[in-house]
Amino acid sequence: MTVYKDTTTKHYSELVRILGKKYIKSKVESPFDFIQIANKGLNPNVIVNFRNHFNIPVDSAAAMLNTSGPTVYRWIRNNKNLESIFTVKLFEVADLFLYGSEVFGSHENFFKWLNLPNTALGGMRPQELVVYPDGVSKVRDILGRIEHGVYS
Repeated sequence: MTVYKDTTTKHYSELVRILGKKYIKSKVESPFDFIQIANKGLNPNVIVNFRNHFNIPVDSAAAMLNTSGPTVYRWIRNNKNLESIFTVKLFEVADLFLYGSEVFGSHENFFKWLNLPNTALGGMRPQELVVYPDGVSKVRDILGRIEHGVYS
């Protein structure tokens, strides 16, 4: 049990580092903490950090947040805290991308997999599901199956 907690703590510490310790002052120990942080508000520069870490174009990041590139630029320029719905979604996507990179051993391998049609997802590419409500959890479930050798 301790190994799981240590691994989980390390994972969430890395997630906070990726998004920016400067902006995330609260401790993150589970996805439930995403909601508490979102309720307090989060600086939009976490989007910049997310994009830079995973080398994602602004339009792709915006699509994952169900908004547009110009809107993301406006949020950053105005330096106004993100609405809670966008904060939670960003946390979920960043958490998924970190987890996928851990499962596949690198960002590169994960992003290759993310863009391939997947029979377990009805032939859709995992990347396509990320924009939909509950899509992140469906992709995460497949990653968990891969990690544990259950995926066929």
